[in-house]
Amino acid sequence: MSARTSSGPVASRHGWAHALVTVLGALAAMGAVAALGLWAAGAADLPGGAFPQVLAATLVTAVGGTVRLSGDAGGLAGTEGGLSVVPLSITLTGALAVGWGFLRPLRHRAVAGAPELGWWAARIAVLWLLALVGLALAARHTFEIPLGDGPLGDLGELFGFRPVVGFAADVPLTALIGLVWLAGVLLVALMVSRGAPLPAELLRVQASVRPAALAMVRLLLATVVIALVVALVVAATRGHPVETFAVILLGLPNVAWPALTVGLGATWEGRVEGPFGLPMPHVLDEVLRTPDLSEVNLGTLVEQGGAQWWWLLAADAVLLPAAAFVMAALSPARVRVWQHAVRLAVALALTVLMICLTARISARIGLSVLGIGDLGEGFSGEVVLAPRLWSALGLALLWGPAAGFVGAAAARAVRRRGGGAADR
Repeated sequence: MSARTSSGPVASRHGWAHALVTVLGALAAMGAVAALGLWAAGAADLPGGAFPQVLAATLVTAVGGTVRLSGDAGGLAGTEGGLSVVPLSITLTGALAVGWGFLRPLRHRAVAGAPELGWWAARIAVLWLLALVGLALAARHTFEIPLGDGPLGDLGELFGFRPVVGFAADVPLTALIGLVWLAGVLLVALMVSRGAPLPAELLRVQASVRPAALAMVRLLLATVVIALVVALVVAATRGHPVETFAVILLGLPNVAWPALTVGLGATWEGRVEGPFGLPMPHVLDEVLRTPDLSEVNLGTLVEQGGAQWWWLLAADAVLLPAAAFVMAALSPARVRVWQHAVRLAVALALTVLMICLTARISARIGLSVLGIGDLGEGFSGEVVLAPRLWSALGLALLWGPAAGFVGAAAARAVRRRGGGAADR
């Protein structure tokens, strides 16, 4: 294929048709993963035929959109709730699909002008925005909470209240955040693809940015693959395969990526109360099911679940130098070892920041009557999990130089053994 960059051939390679295929393909992939995950989680049995609306809400949250909970129980009762969680398995599926669709028409190109890339991204953004608005408008439903035959049911019959809980997507905020998410995905796709063209103005940063970005993406994907293998083994040996597949399809990176930070020594804080639980290993639920905020780190996991949790530290001690090796191997030979160490430190800190911002969980629902607290364990609960951000970033800045030095030294030794390498 020719490397021509004139407007005619460019337009034919990535016009509106290609943008539509990219957007629809990404949504179809995300929808399939989300639907299977929700089915495994039991959402197909939701009352009132709410599965399509819940599916739309799941897709909205996967791209960072906002879904607000609301409730109404009449004048004598009250409901409250909040939800903040990103189903990262669906997010990752969408990012891979969008990135592939964005890069495919640009392959076999050495350089692309900024206006060309901008117009190609704009086409995708326009169609993506329309899809987001449609999903956000569809992501709304109301459920009636059954009170049963106990004292709570008697109070409901006596005072004539019927508590309902609903959800609805915030359309403007979803559109805004969804566009920011798309821009981030397209930017990362350009940065990690060695075959994607860059504007001439950015070619000078290619040698320093692309190897580090690609190393971090491969690190994140490697942790997901390892978590997938562990999950499949657990499903095959310890039962509950349907629940395990729900976690795989909805939130596997929600487990794998915080585990990466815990292996660095980071601490997450959280609490689990009521009938809800975390889509994570049972030991984590046990650590967090306390009256106050609990800490999740290597120490608490080893104390609760045994010495097997030290494998998180061992995994990081292997994966991070391996990522540094990849980064150094893809970089020009003239780059010094200390430069690799600095670049990996910065890249790892940014990666940990992304994990801390996207993997946190907050969910709360409550029902009160006559102002008397939360009533009924079946109607009230709370799940919170959040990182200690600054300590996690500090640990990344400590691990990054050490791992970068080890990986770069190993890559340099391999190059020397192979007779050297020309600068790329």
